[in-house]
Amino acid sequence: MEQYGDYLLRTAFLLVKDRHAAEEAVQDTFVTAYYKIGQLQNPLKLRSWLTRIVVNRCRMRQRTWDWRRLFAFPRMEQLLEDGSEPGPEERLLQGLRSERLTDAIQQLAYPYREAITLYYFNEMNIEEISEQLGCNKNTVKARLARGRARLKRILEEGADYSGDS
Repeated sequence: MEQYGDYLLRTAFLLVKDRHAAEEAVQDTFVTAYYKIGQLQNPLKLRSWLTRIVVNRCRMRQRTWDWRRLFAFPRMEQLLEDGSEPGPEERLLQGLRSERLTDAIQQLAYPYREAITLYYFNEMNIEEISEQLGCNKNTVKARLARGRARLKRILEEGADYSGDS
């Protein structure tokens, strides 16, 4: 839990957009892993196995929790504080960029959000994502391309709306 807890929590948060739901998904992941550890064929792939479990838990939550959009939840930067102390200007700029990116990612449809989270934030390659999601490599590539295009459009529209250039 110490080794993979933060990694799984970050992944779950980016997928479900809710800290409490992400914490529950991670907790469910560790409980499932505890009971099914005998199914892990290669101990070197523990991280990958746990990632697959947490992604599946998040998918289940996305299908069943329609009320999640009614509440305002903390932003990703509040979840992922690393303890370093940048200057006040840098903190402000990082916060604005992170908030804007988090908002944009959370506006994406779940399949695109899932692919982008695994690729950019979890640094998985196309093949690993394909294995995790149980889909074709070309499907992953298409989701990444479409997700990036939609993310770009969302960020550009936000820049136009806010008056930024």
